[in-house]
Amino acid sequence: MQASIHSDFMKRALELAALGSGYVAPNPLVGCVIVRHGKIIGEGYHALYGGPHAEVNAIASVENPEFLRESTLYVTLEPCAHYGKTPPCANLIIQKGIPRVVIGCRDPFSEVNGKGIEQLMKNGVEVILDVLKEECLWLNRRFFTFHEKHRPYVVLKWAQSADGFMDVSRDNNVQGSFMISDPDTQVQVHRWRAEEAAILIGKNTLFNDNPSLTVRRVEGKNPLRVVLSAEAIDIGNLQLSNDEAPTVVVNNHDDYTVGSVYYWSCGDVHNPKNVLNRLHREGVLSVLIEGGAHVLQSFIDAGLWDEARIISGSIELHSGLKAPSIEQDFSHEERSATDVIRYYFNPL
Repeated sequence: MQASIHSDFMKRALELAALGSGYVAPNPLVGCVIVRHGKIIGEGYHALYGGPHAEVNAIASVENPEFLRESTLYVTLEPCAHYGKTPPCANLIIQKGIPRVVIGCRDPFSEVNGKGIEQLMKNGVEVILDVLKEECLWLNRRFFTFHEKHRPYVVLKWAQSADGFMDVSRDNNVQGSFMISDPDTQVQVHRWRAEEAAILIGKNTLFNDNPSLTVRRVEGKNPLRVVLSAEAIDIGNLQLSNDEAPTVVVNNHDDYTVGSVYYWSCGDVHNPKNVLNRLHREGVLSVLIEGGAHVLQSFIDAGLWDEARIISGSIELHSGLKAPSIEQDFSHEERSATDVIRYYFNPL
């Protein structure tokens, strides 16, 4: 089969995989397509953590199981070869007699890495590797970062005025959130929240803004809400004390639970590496850091970030809290009626 045909079917598998965004962490996003005589006869994706994998769903969708023995299975990530919450997908492929498997990229997870491919080949399955490899790697950049760098994937986000301030002055105990971005951009921010496993702020942002840190303007799962505070603060009647999503206070002291709020010690909340180490230990695949300026800058200075999304509004504040600074060129930008969103990527 021509390489271009392989790419076309893998593109479809990538589209399917993306449908699981926000629902499968800490598992990877995986899509699967089954093709017989050049036509798709089955599709599936990993839709929910703990649920059936993409290959299982795709195989189950094929009306005539006998067709599987004449088919090619396309999957964005190497089929698993171990027993976890579900049986190994490599075993199922072999049992169903599927003769050919086209794989987007290897799985870096130690329980899989190469073992699924090896098992398929040992049982006579033809395996074709690295079709749309870069696209497949990008789709699961959070999963790969978690397993290869042993930390969550870090996305920084903030909004700033046209003259580079991200908040008004709080000298006179001014409280309440100050909106810089327009309504369309705010919808985009809620999409970003739905894509990540956790959202993180500092103590000052908590008390100044009293945010809910939930997904409200789009459909999606609420992320884990994380607050950094050296002291194990009582969040009392603040919005993060509700049960709309789990809340964690990462602090310098002990681990315990009060009601629906968890307290996790990391040794030193001012050290971003310590914070990420604790989140990694708890299985947090990715984190969206929304503020404030000191917290954001600390991750930038430590080089512990992967993406930054900076929203520049049209208003000017002339004074207030200066926005963080990233000393590199942006990758690309998007424009709305009043805002510009610039995207940065950390090459480290």
